[in-house]
Amino acid sequence: MVADALAQRWELGKSKDRFKGRLAEGRADLSAGASGARAPGAVDGDDALGGAPARGPRVAVLWPQTYMNDVGRSVGPARGSYKLPIDRVLVLHDEIDLPFGEVRSRRGGGRAGHKGLKSVSRALGGPGFWRVRVGVGRPDSTDPEIVASYVLSRFRESDAEVGELVDRAREAAERVVCEDAQRSEGARPSEGARQGGGARQADGSRRREDAQR
Repeated sequence: MVADALAQRWELGKSKDRFKGRLAEGRADLSAGASGARAPGAVDGDDALGGAPARGPRVAVLWPQTYMNDVGRSVGPARGSYKLPIDRVLVLHDEIDLPFGEVRSRRGGGRAGHKGLKSVSRALGGPGFWRVRVGVGRPDSTDPEIVASYVLSRFRESDAEVGELVDRAREAAERVVCEDAQRSEGARPSEGARQGGGARQADGSRRREDAQR
């Protein structure tokens, strides 16, 4: 869901079947802030972060089509193909240890029992990738079967609440990309690289079905 929102926001076009998933490529639109509003004083050709070209860094959004606990089989080959350093990979994932509606971003960190993150870490050779953690809350049980059923079920919250959560997560992902572009001072990538200074790979590895928790 968040990966879909990013692809739509950046107008990446139709995805292709690659790396055991779907892949859409293009450039991140940095002509507006993460909220979608132009920064005060911004002019055509400048982004919201102080002078970098509005035509932002090359990006790719990957929707793995593997099972969640095997998602590294999709993310690893994609990262290798584009020769990305690990800190140019951004993983979007749900997080039961955060209340519904809370979104946090960080680089590295533990896996907290998340089998998808374990698979990605193993495939990338470490946990040093960026991640946007999308809070979905935890059921009133520690029983593994109940927890598994919860994270695979549809959201119980209203469509409006889910939509707001997706927007917050999308904005968090855009901030990571924008800050990376600012650090690289808008340098254009070489032709075989992929994100920020190459292209940034955003991996939407939540669950296998986008409509499910």
